[in-house]
Formats: sequence, structure tokens, C-alpha cells
Amino acid sequence: MNLVIVESPTKARTIGKFLGKDYEIKASMGHVIDLPKSKLGVAVEDNFAPDFELMPDKKKVIAQLKSAAKSSSNIILATDPDREGEAIAFHVAQLLKIPHNKIQRIVFHEITEDAIQDALKNPRPIDQHLVDAQTARRVLDRLVGYKLSPLLWKKVRRGLSAGRVQSVALRLIVEREREIEKFQKSPYYTIYALLSQNNKNSVQFDLLEINGKKIETQNTHTLYDADYRVTKTSIDTEEAALTILNDLKTAIFVVSDIVQKEMRRSPLPPYTTSTLQQDAARRLGMNGKRTMSLAQKLYEEGYITYHRTDSVAMAQSAVTSFINYAQKEFGDRYVPEKQRVYSGKQKLAQEAHEAIRPTKVGVTGSVISQDLGGLYGKLYDLIWRRAVASQMSDAITQSTAVLVDTKGTKEMYRFKTNGSVLLFEGFLKVNPQALQDNKLPQYKSGEELQKESAEKVFHETPPPPRYNDASIIKTLEEKGIGRPSTYATIISTIEARRYIEREEGRFRPTSIGIAVNDFLVLNFPDIDDIPFTAEMEDDLDNIANGKKEWQPMIKAFYKPFEKQLETVEDAKRVKIQVEETDEKCPKCGHNLVVRVGKFGKFLSCSTFPECDFRKNFVEETGLMCPKCGPPRVGEAFGESRRGKVIVKKTRKGRKFFGCSNYPNCDFAAWKLEDIKGYKPPAITQEAKS
Repeated sequence: MNLVIVESPTKARTIGKFLGKDYEIKASMGHVIDLPKSKLGVAVEDNFAPDFELMPDKKKVIAQLKSAAKSSSNIILATDPDREGEAIAFHVAQLLKIPHNKIQRIVFHEITEDAIQDALKNPRPIDQHLVDAQTARRVLDRLVGYKLSPLLWKKVRRGLSAGRVQSVALRLIVEREREIEKFQKSPYYTIYALLSQNNKNSVQFDLLEINGKKIETQNTHTLYDADYRVTKTSIDTEEAALTILNDLKTAIFVVSDIVQKEMRRSPLPPYTTSTLQQDAARRLGMNGKRTMSLAQKLYEEGYITYHRTDSVAMAQSAVTSFINYAQKEFGDRYVPEKQRVYSGKQKLAQEAHEAIRPTKVGVTGSVISQDLGGLYGKLYDLIWRRAVASQMSDAITQSTAVLVDTKGTKEMYRFKTNGSVLLFEGFLKVNPQALQDNKLPQYKSGEELQKESAEKVFHETPPPPRYNDASIIKTLEEKGIGRPSTYATIISTIEARRYIEREEGRFRPTSIGIAVNDFLVLNFPDIDDIPFTAEMEDDLDNIANGKKEWQPMIKAFYKPFEKQLETVEDAKRVKIQVEETDEKCPKCGHNLVVRVGKFGKFLSCSTFPECDFRKNFVEETGLMCPKCGPPRVGEAFGESRRGKVIVKKTRKGRKFFGCSNYPNCDFAAWKLEDIKGYKPPAITQEAKS
């Protein structure tokens, strides 16, 4: 009998479909050992030796694995093909005391019959370099977390904790918030004219130049503008805008140039962990943790390749199947003459997985929806379309820019409009995106157009947007913070600690998060430094690649860190900013303030701890409930019965908007804009009477 050990029961069940009676498949249920929770667990004086111990809830699992191993001639470790998977395999082998000659380590990036059989034919030893890299990460994070957290208790507030990579992500969010607070809006105006041909085919033309000087706005023009970037001007007052409109009253508008270009749009490479999480956030509204949970199930069920990867490469067999599918379904034109080859920024040959792709091109999202559920089907559909499209032809559009100059005015004004027509769908056939035809009328150079109207539009320069799931993951990846397997955990951790909160789908730091960040930035500049953290990630990569040993790397970090810990003991305590309110404390008469606790915001007396009064905090939106708030014809109830829209939270901490009259009124919405478009149900004749 051959014993195959994997991480999860789902993976075990899927693999079991492809192996015969000679194989018994067991699951370790994830990691089996870890550092102890009650102490540091790292022998600093003994070259940072980790004191790993069997996890209490895994005793029964290990006992079952030991029993199965005794009656097996071969033990095959088939955990995931990354550092964590390698470490799990290593620790299982240690606990089971498996002789080296009985260990077979196999790796595969998809759970299909061919992949499993191929892996069984090519077993290898456990890769100690990958194990060391995972050990180094765990030790490093334990040293930082275990040493910094008690310090935060003393200097900020009890119960807080700090993480090495999470602190950098928090810093990015806090710094963005401060950019927004400091941002000074600048007013500006744009001018447009509605021009037609003999009072037909009315088209909007935007003012582009005044006397050859480009109008500086927040809009970008991609066609024709390359030659018009020498000088710029702006319309930053209403007076200037009105002067232009007054001058245009006598204008004659003449077409001065027509520029047409054929534009080719190539498909994007198949998904990596980062790009999948970004697209799932943008298009499906999923956070990183949810995306990775769904992807984990899709992988373990055998529907997609391994979902933790930074590679954009695909197996040749998969590429061929995607090309054949596109050719058969859509025709030869939809397949490029040469096979597309994508390359990414891979650093480790050992972790050069494939991109995330479907294992069988014939399985579509509707099949997954029926098998696993709608959300799984939606995520799989994203993966399927992106992978198939990556091997299809370019989409071709014809872009047109029409320039119109004025005559009979004090100044010379140049207006412009853009249009585009899709000539050939290409990859958009299978992966449609927001691309609509904007066909312009046929214009001729020198043609005179009639002005129907000319208007000014007021704008303000927008502040930088707060990070959302997609943008923070993209930034972390660009700056080299974390790795594919950590992006989702980084965000979910600082959110669970209530250092950040979601506001309309974007991250905003809480007062506690700001206090923790400021303390760490001031006293531990290296820990909270973006380049330093990225360099640490590179060091971990080098350990996994066998170019560095892990103990010297930890030692080089820990010595200065330990000295800094001693220095910060004398640092001043950080005061957490509170939000003042006009409400008075019923106990002592002082103002109440909004504080953030373990379970979220609450109101307490500003004199705490002298006065211990506290009560729940209700965050209002200023809107009446659209279902029971506004009075309707035939409805008679007093002002006190009308509900208000307030901010609530689900059991998992996700914000939503609900009625203050709950449970009498069950109105709820995820977004404020959904409330404005809500139409209350009509009142029945029975209710009216």
C-alpha cells in the first residue's frame, strides 16, 4: 500500500479519483506544527533555533497518519508546490519519523489525472531550501510580532499587535489618508461646443487649445496630442470661462484636420495571484481573502491550476488546447499567426508555477456554478475567459480625431472630438470589456460646422483616491511587499485588528491604526520602511533559491532591532485621537467622544477613566429610510416611527446600511447609491384603510 499525504480532505478526494486501490490518501489538515502561543518559541542565543511543537488540534490527525504509515511501503508527500507546502511535507515526515528511503515528495500544479501520474513518475527529495525560507519567514515574523506587541500595549493601548509586513501595508493606507487630508482642491473649467452639419448629426467638441497653447485639464487625450505638449494654459476662473464663451458667439467653426489610426489591442496574460485578486475586486466586488478561498476550492476540485503564483507562463499542452478551442469556436481569424508567449518577473525557478488557468478548456463557468455554486462559477469564468483570450488575436479599432478651428474670434480656439469603431473583435469575442463604438459622422477638411450651443463645465481637481482591494494589492506587488500567498492575509489581518475599516469599498485608517502606525514609523523606521521590507522579501527568495543561509539573515536583522527595542522603552506614550461629539454625558455632563474598541466604535465620556459611562455608537448617514421613512399617500404614522438609514455591520464585520427601525423594517443596502435608486413597494388598499 502507498500512502499519499495532502493538506485537505477535498484535495484528497479529488486525487483519489485518479489513483487505484493501491493508494490510500490522507489529509494533514494544513500545518501540523507551529511555534508555541504562550512564549517566544525562538532560541535567540542558540542561532535562532525555532521551538516548533505539535499543534494541539492535530494530535488525532498525526496519530491517524502514523497508523496508516506503518502499513505502507511508500509514503508520498503531495502537499502544495510552494514554501508552505514544502514545510508541511517536511514537518509531517519528521513527526512520522519516516526513513529517508521511504519518502517520496511529488509536486504538481494542477489536480488532473495526467499531472498526478506524471508527478508519481518523477518524485524528488524534500527541498530543504524552500523549508528554510518558510522557517525564516515564520521566525522573522514571530520575533517582530512577539517583541513589538507588548511595546504597543505599553505605549499605545493594551491588546494591540504588530506584524512585519502588515505594518507596511498599514503605513501605505495611513499615508494616503494624510495625502487626502492635505490635498487642496483647485477649481477649473472646461469648455465644449455642440457642432452639427446643417443642423444634423450634433456632436460634442471639447476645447483643446487657445492660440496654440494646450488647455491643461484632468482629462487625457491619447490620439493626436503628441505634437501638442509644448505649452499649456488653464481655465481656472469663471470669469475666464465666460470671456471665452462670449468670444465664441461670433465664431465660425471649420474642420481643420481629421486623423485616423488603426489601433491594435492585445490580450492580457493569464492571471497571477495578484492580478486575479485585483480583477475579482474590481469586477466581482470580492476581497482578497474571499477570492483566495474560492480559488482554493477550485484548485482542490481540479478545475484550475495552483492559485498561488507570480508566473504568467502556461504549459504547452494548455496553450495548444486554448488555441484549438478558439479556432474551432470562432474561426482561423481569431487565432494569431504565432503562439503568444508571456514572460513575467519570476525570481525563483523552484517556484516558477504556471499562471492560473482552467485545467480543461471545455469546462465553462456555468458547469462550475451547477457543481459548486454561483460565486465559484463567476470566479472561474474570469479565469477561463482570461486564459482563453490570452491565446487569441488582437482586437482592431479605428480611432478618429477631428480637429475644428475657429474664425472670426479675438483668439484662435481649437476644438477636438474623438471617435472609435471596432473593426475586429479578436480576443474581445471571449473576454468582452467596456469597449463601445463611438462612430462619428463623415467630416471633410475645410467643412464649416454650425454651433448649436457652447457651455462651460465646472470641475475640481480630485484628491488621490483611498486604496481599495485591487489598488492596495497592486501597490504591494509593485513595491515588493509580501508574496502571492500573503496578499489576502495582509489586508484581512489589519482589518481584523481594526486598524483600518471599509468605507464605500475603500480602506480608511481608524484612530487606533493611525496611532500604531505613527508609533512604529517614529521608533522603528526599518520595520516600517518599504524598501527595507522589500529587501527582506528578496532575502527570503535567496534563501529559497539556495543562495543564502537563513540564520545569518535573521541575525543581521535582529541585532539592530534588539538595540532599538531597548531605546524605545523610554519613548513617550502615544495618545489615540478621539472624535468629539456635541452629546453630553448623562453621568457627569462632559462631552461624549467616539472611541474604537475590540468590537468597533462606541461612545464614552471624554473624562475616562474618571467617568466610566459608555454606550453604543450609532453612525447615521443623514438619510431617511426609503422604505419606511418618507410618508406616502394613504399612510398615517408619526415622525417617531420613520426610520433613518444607519451604518451597521455583519457578524464578520462588513459594513452595510440598514434601517434604524429593524426588525420592524428590513431595508438594507451595501452602498449609499443603492439607497437613492430604491423604490418602496406600493401600499395596498388594506394598508391605506
